[in-house]
Amino acid sequence: MFLDKVSIICFLASYTVALAAELTQFWRRSAATRWATLLFAGAGLVAHTSYLISRSQQHDLPPLLGSTHDWLLVSAWLAMVLYLGVQFWNPQLSLGVFCLPVVVTLVIVSRFVSTSPNPQVGQLYVWSMLHASFWVFGILGVLLAFLVSLMYLAQHYRLKHKRSELPALHLFSLERLSRMNWWLVILSVPMLTLGMITGLWMIYLSKTGTHPVSLLSLTVAVNGAMWVAMAVLFGWMLGAKNPTGRVVAWRTALACLFMILTLFVMKLVSADGIHGPATTPVASSPL
Repeated sequence: MFLDKVSIICFLASYTVALAAELTQFWRRSAATRWATLLFAGAGLVAHTSYLISRSQQHDLPPLLGSTHDWLLVSAWLAMVLYLGVQFWNPQLSLGVFCLPVVVTLVIVSRFVSTSPNPQVGQLYVWSMLHASFWVFGILGVLLAFLVSLMYLAQHYRLKHKRSELPALHLFSLERLSRMNWWLVILSVPMLTLGMITGLWMIYLSKTGTHPVSLLSLTVAVNGAMWVAMAVLFGWMLGAKNPTGRVVAWRTALACLFMILTLFVMKLVSADGIHGPATTPVASSPL
């Protein structure tokens, strides 16, 4: 069957070529290069979709519940869908130089985490689905907030130093980027909060199952710290009076970067939590 023959290398190579083509536009911008970028990105998305469908059929589970491996690939898939959608809506917007590196990173990291199904899914299917859905959209919001913050800082630097806009780096206005950044943080934190709540509930329910998990586990503590970092940013953005856009962008970028790096590290080395050890069957989401 065709789906079974698609591997990560197929879409990782396509995304990497798309990123390389995007970067070449800093030296020479052309319609041919732009279409080549979209072509390789689109081909990668098709292969990516086929791979997720194949994984879902193998384990008879939605991709979000398949494993940590699948969960990261779903996040990358959503980012690619958003990227291509925005590019067809506004071809001149330079989103690829910010979005494609994140997608490539997510795909690479997915190769180093567990590919085995979550041992809790059979007992807690509905709660697992809710937990994974809340968390993946929360993390996607964090990723987008991070990217928008970088766009804001790049645009602010250009305007402050009165430099002309690079043909390959066309961005939204500072006002629009600031507004997008604010909304992404405001929407992401409630999603992450619901993800934390459902995760804690799953831990409580696991006490009577075959894979009990302690609330004192390292994974729970670290995920709690990530949530606190975003909650503090959330509270500051709601309570601050007339904060400058540059300060908001820097704080958002640093908070999101902290959360993203912590998430990746925990996915690689975690040995406890409701998803089991990293070297044995684990699950689809970070808590």
